[in-house]
Amino acid sequence: MARAGITADRLVAAAAELADEAGFEHVTLSALARRFGVKDASLYSHVRNLADLRARLALYAGGELIDRIAAAVAGRAGRDALTAFADAYRAYAREHPGRYAATQIRIDQSLIADSPALRRTAEITYGMLRAYGLSEPDLTDAVRLLRSTFHGYCVLESAGGFGADRAVDASWGKGVEALHRALEHWPREAQA
Repeated sequence: MARAGITADRLVAAAAELADEAGFEHVTLSALARRFGVKDASLYSHVRNLADLRARLALYAGGELIDRIAAAVAGRAGRDALTAFADAYRAYAREHPGRYAATQIRIDQSLIADSPALRRTAEITYGMLRAYGLSEPDLTDAVRLLRSTFHGYCVLESAGGFGADRAVDASWGKGVEALHRALEHWPREAQA
């Protein structure tokens, strides 16, 4: 019987709140048990272990992030879609730092294959990039460029890593414009 109204979904939602409040690294089964007023052992009927909880949190947060991105890019293409995608990504990272950190962990490949959110992430991201005329293997390379650029910027910004007088938003806009130009003039790999 579930104690304190705990379900796996409620546990993951509480983990998401805790991640944003205290940081992803502070999401533990003990901390969540305290939130629900139960002993740690009570949570093991809902999750296998801490790694399972964090993987579920990563999938939960990834779903939230792609829902936000999908809404932003709907009906857009090219520069407009890229800008909407980038801005939605950055806004999520700023508003939900702990959840965003969860989206960066490595997840077991079997969980990824079964995740509608991660499939949707690939569909939306690759769909946006196909508007630039890209196909494999260039699509994968472009996805890696976007992810590393967006992630690096968000991490540096959250850590206060930009000390110059220039407005951070202005640099973000220039960076997204530079990505757009790079995608327009992508050095395409010769097709076999």
